Amino acid sequence: FKQKTAYEIGVRLVGSEMCIRDRYSDGLIISTACLGGEIPHAILKDNIDALPMSTTAGSAAFKNNIPNNDSFLVKRLKEKGALILGKVNLSEWAYYFCRPCPVGYSSIGGQTLNPYGRKVFESGGSSSGSGVSIAANFAAASIGSETSGSILSPSSKNSLVGLKPTIGSISRSGIVPISSFFDTSGPMTTNVYDNAILYNSMIGFDDKDELSYNADKIDLEEMKSFDPKNIVVGISSNILKDSLIAIALNDLKITGISNVIYNPEKYSLPSFRSILTSDMKRDLPKYISNYANKDIQVHNVTDIVEFNNKDTLTHAPYGQYIFNEIKEDKVSDVELEQMKINTKSQATNYLNKIMTNNDFDIFISVDNSMAGIAAAAHFPALTIPMGYRSDGQPSNITFIAKSKNEQLLYNIAYKYENQSKRRVAPKKYN
Repeated sequence: FKQKTAYEIGVRLVGSEMCIRDRYSDGLIISTACLGGEIPHAILKDNIDALPMSTTAGSAAFKNNIPNNDSFLVKRLKEKGALILGKVNLSEWAYYFCRPCPVGYSSIGGQTLNPYGRKVFESGGSSSGSGVSIAANFAAASIGSETSGSILSPSSKNSLVGLKPTIGSISRSGIVPISSFFDTSGPMTTNVYDNAILYNSMIGFDDKDELSYNADKIDLEEMKSFDPKNIVVGISSNILKDSLIAIALNDLKITGISNVIYNPEKYSLPSFRSILTSDMKRDLPKYISNYANKDIQVHNVTDIVEFNNKDTLTHAPYGQYIFNEIKEDKVSDVELEQMKINTKSQATNYLNKIMTNNDFDIFISVDNSMAGIAAAAHFPALTIPMGYRSDGQPSNITFIAKSKNEQLLYNIAYKYENQSKRRVAPKKYN
């Protein structure tokens, strides 16, 4: 069949295969692929290795980067019978490349648009295509990646359920990196139940990932039968005036979940960006050396900057401000390690203190507003549609828990979703 929407993408069924043909229109790109298999099916952010497709990270420098193998994550999905439909656009280099530049833009895929308001609302980033493709009903599930907000933001902007899991629960091997300390992949779906199923298919220990661990599967029966009467959520006084949050709190109250209000203290994570910069300078060459196609002509950030400078109009129309910063980074390995220790400790102590002093189990935030502090503490976050602003823009409630507490997040989110039922598909995309 062929479906013409904000994006024009040809999809045809051939026997037991589903083939997807490239069509460039309004910014969404799905790479050419014909893959046999059965549902469930998923779409990948274009920084995740999956044969026979190239992994571009949205960059012209990686246009022909057909990797050596599937990423560990894709191998896990295929083992579970998942059909990989194709790849979708992202903010170039996962939005750690240029400044200022629009969210959802890459030199390979162009500008991704939001089906709830094309050229009206931003698509969210950097997993822009991962969010838009599901909201536009091209697949049941997509895989995004996040360093700080890159799953939570596009999930919120596209009225989806998105999980940023505890770092290390899902392998990062074969995924183009920003930071091996903060990066993770995660599932994006239209509902909590599907999200949990997809998460269970993604987790697994990878001895090539230095932060990998054997994460517990989500118990779906526990999720469905969970009694939330003793659960308390914490909400910052800063967002109490949000009308959608007020409705969400009432929905939670009906399920039996109570809340406490806390007054947030100021915090500072002065080394956060320095960690991203220094990690990318080290981690991107490691990806190129270990996973990228051997014919790729760039080997580090400096090479990529020089490649883009040969044709800035098509390769880097918004400049390369962050990549130029990375190129000049002089942080030593010892300094970098200490920054990581200090940043995680500062973030964890800050969040734990608030939870202890106010006696609650889960943080509540709006969209990706607490993504940075959650990333720094390695706390998981699960975002769920909570309604729409007066202009029609989607907005989400986001639950944040201590590390390795995904089960509790899913339990609460499932109860909230079944009570609230706030998600509405964008018009003409049912």
